[in-house]
Amino acid sequence: MRASRLLSLLLLLQTREALTAAELARELEVSERTVYRDVLALSAAGVPIYADRGRAGGYRLLAGYRTRLTGMTRDEAEALFLAGLPGPAGDMGLADAVAAAELKLLAALPPSLRDAPARTGQRFHLDVPGWYRETAPPQWLAELAGAVWRDRVVTLHYRRGEREVTRRVCPYGLVLKSGTWYLVGRVGEDLRTYRVDRVVAVEQHEEGFDRDPGFDLAGHWRTQAEAFLRGMLRAEVTIRLSPAGLRRLRHLAEIPFGYEAAVAAADEPDGQGWVRTRLPVESVEVAYTQLLALGPEVEVIEPPELRSRLAEAATRAAALYSTADDRSADRAAPSG
Repeated sequence: MRASRLLSLLLLLQTREALTAAELARELEVSERTVYRDVLALSAAGVPIYADRGRAGGYRLLAGYRTRLTGMTRDEAEALFLAGLPGPAGDMGLADAVAAAELKLLAALPPSLRDAPARTGQRFHLDVPGWYRETAPPQWLAELAGAVWRDRVVTLHYRRGEREVTRRVCPYGLVLKSGTWYLVGRVGEDLRTYRVDRVVAVEQHEEGFDRDPGFDLAGHWRTQAEAFLRGMLRAEVTIRLSPAGLRRLRHLAEIPFGYEAAVAAADEPDGQGWVRTRLPVESVEVAYTQLLALGPEVEVIEPPELRSRLAEAATRAAALYSTADDRSADRAAPSG
């Protein structure tokens, strides 16, 4: 435990110019007294660490000092190679950079950990694109990735339906979702999202832009994706669910937010544990297919046309089972 903390302290000082004992204590979640002892231990081990006094003071490493990754565990080394994502990196034109980084990491690892990339590659493979999708990256992905890295303004020529539009975009980031690349960028004061495979052409300008320092790409994408899904839910059905049906609804990814919505709108359970609730759906037609997965654990109350369709489906299923049982009985009956 202490060895891991000492390495963390050393790496913190390598990545930042100077840190006070209080700042190190917060980062490492220990007391300042523990930080003082750890600094003495590093110094005794030959690490060139020293303290500056005054308002801008703190602990520093001698300029140019870098540690090799001898304190890295096997799990940490293998996780680094697992996180390399060579496919997406290659799509963005970064395959050479990833390969060079892996070589440098290998050179820094002790001999006992140099089999990490082979072990990882034998056990895990990330196949990002969905089935039946073209695997070639979008034509303008590498150009857009370059603009994202350099914070360069681009003029985007984009296919929207049957027409082409042109937008001047400050490209904030790229997102890979289910095999499809998306560009998140600022247009004027608004943040917008574009599918990269619909980009017709890109003009990258020498002009840069000031990125909002508070922008969180992952958080923005989660918010937008959730808003998109909720925007699809334009209808509502009233249903009754058995306890088993409510549990099964939790695992039905085909009904976005279904379990949370059903629980929030549910009445008190009746004597058998069934609850009446409302469920947001994309349409009655889509709801028919989704609710079939719940089988006899759901009863539709509204709308009437959905109730009728599911009742007819249940009748057909019962008839098929009955016919199958009759055939089984006939085959089992003695002849004579």
